[in-house]
Amino acid sequence: MEDVKSRGPFIYSVLESAQAFLAQHPFQEPEETLADGKEVSPRRRILNVSRSVWKQANVASDLHMEMTLERLLQIQAAMEELAVALEQAEGVRAAWEPVGDLFIDSLQDHIDATKLFKEELTQVKEGMKHINDLAHQLAISDVHLSMASIEERLKQLQDAHRDFGPGSQHFLSSSVQIPWERAISPNKVPYYINHQAQTTCWDHPKMTELYQALADMNNIKFSAYRTAMKLRKVQKALRLDLVALTSLVDVFREQELQQGEHVMDVVEMIHGLTSLYEKLEEERSILVNIPLCVDMCLNWLLNVYDSARNGKMRALSFKMGLVSLCNADVQEKYKYLFRQVSGAGGLTDQRHLSLLLHEAIQIPRQLGKSLLSGAATWSPASAAASASLLDHLWRGSTPSPVITLYFVPTLLLVYIWIVYSLLHFFPPSLPIFFIFQAPGKPAIEVSHFLEWMSLEPQSMVWLPVLHRVAAAESTKHQAKCYVCKQCPIKGFRYRSLKQFNVDICQTCFLTGRTTKGKKLHYPIMEYYTPVSFVSPNFLPPPPLTTPNPSPP
Repeated sequence: MEDVKSRGPFIYSVLESAQAFLAQHPFQEPEETLADGKEVSPRRRILNVSRSVWKQANVASDLHMEMTLERLLQIQAAMEELAVALEQAEGVRAAWEPVGDLFIDSLQDHIDATKLFKEELTQVKEGMKHINDLAHQLAISDVHLSMASIEERLKQLQDAHRDFGPGSQHFLSSSVQIPWERAISPNKVPYYINHQAQTTCWDHPKMTELYQALADMNNIKFSAYRTAMKLRKVQKALRLDLVALTSLVDVFREQELQQGEHVMDVVEMIHGLTSLYEKLEEERSILVNIPLCVDMCLNWLLNVYDSARNGKMRALSFKMGLVSLCNADVQEKYKYLFRQVSGAGGLTDQRHLSLLLHEAIQIPRQLGKSLLSGAATWSPASAAASASLLDHLWRGSTPSPVITLYFVPTLLLVYIWIVYSLLHFFPPSLPIFFIFQAPGKPAIEVSHFLEWMSLEPQSMVWLPVLHRVAAAESTKHQAKCYVCKQCPIKGFRYRSLKQFNVDICQTCFLTGRTTKGKKLHYPIMEYYTPVSFVSPNFLPPPPLTTPNPSPP
């Protein structure tokens, strides 16, 4: 019997060949004759032949179906037996105890049981081979089983989840309108196709419009204010002015972005931004165009930290961009950013702090390098000399700058020159923070960092100015502009400390507008809140704060 089964494929192939031969050479039935002896008409003969062929075809088809059904039943029975054997094997495996929980005396028994289990699995393997042989016999009969498998279905599900799941970029396609289309490069970086103009670009159409609007601010002569006002416009366009720092911290924790050196890909960035704007919509109870905000914010972050569009970004860069433009007190931002590069003891070193400042500088650099132009000409030797002198002045009982203005003019000039030279042209990669360190401490504390940031160094001045710009937006001063006669003055108000009753609005001051034959005299005091509060921002004479007319 076993020999017959082993030769089964050969027997089936011989039977099929016989069926094919009979189908091509049907038996000739005796020709019918009519009662009067006349021959059958050709049409009747054709019908008889067709009927005979159809009958033989039905017989062959029935035989083929019976054979196929028999083999399928054999496969089904074999698979059921195999399923039972696999279920039993899984049950035995699930009953295994951890090796560490076994008694030493029972180890040999478990070894023997495992060997026996291995032998039983050999029978399961033979069952799989038998099923494959049955499937091969069906293939000989031109009956092919479906090739769909668990791995293939899993791959299809994973592809669908990647393309249309919550971590995909499919929902961001609604961020653009016709004739624009959002496309994705192989490294998952989005780009945009204009089908009408048949062009492609990295920037979102709305981002392009935003950059064109920022060009209108190029008439602002002071680079720090020009940069801050441009960033304020970007901040409001991205809706980050509504995002609280606590919400950002929650999102960073949910996305497991605690390590600043972690490198994020575009999908991770989209995940984080989507969670952020969904949280904003929930907390503020406002309607947020999440696809547009996510796409715009991603576009801005890539422009700042990944202009080459490699699709990668450090988590520290991601945090720096969002924290800098979120809605929080500037001191809280400083503290949070410092914690991202500090160790367990709350201390950091020069290398990590330089990395933090490098990430911060990329934000104004993306708008232009004019804000940082002076840093390139500052030498470390000059910086060290000025740092020592400045440290000597601070360690003494030096009066405040405003009091010194009226009582110690010579010392004031030296003080202003040193402060301006050191803090406004000092490259952040140099060890300036060691000025503030206590003797014997090799690292930098947060108090040292906050003290330095309170001096508004040129490399970071854009951030506190951004906060003053935001605070001054809704401020009205009951005064008339000396130049354009606007009353009340909205936004910043600048009062001359040398000329009596001279107030200037922010538009006239920042664009350098003056009246005929009259120039603005320094020093100037800046007000960005109502008259009961005076801004601590003291503006020195023009030779020390020469406006930079070149746009970013």
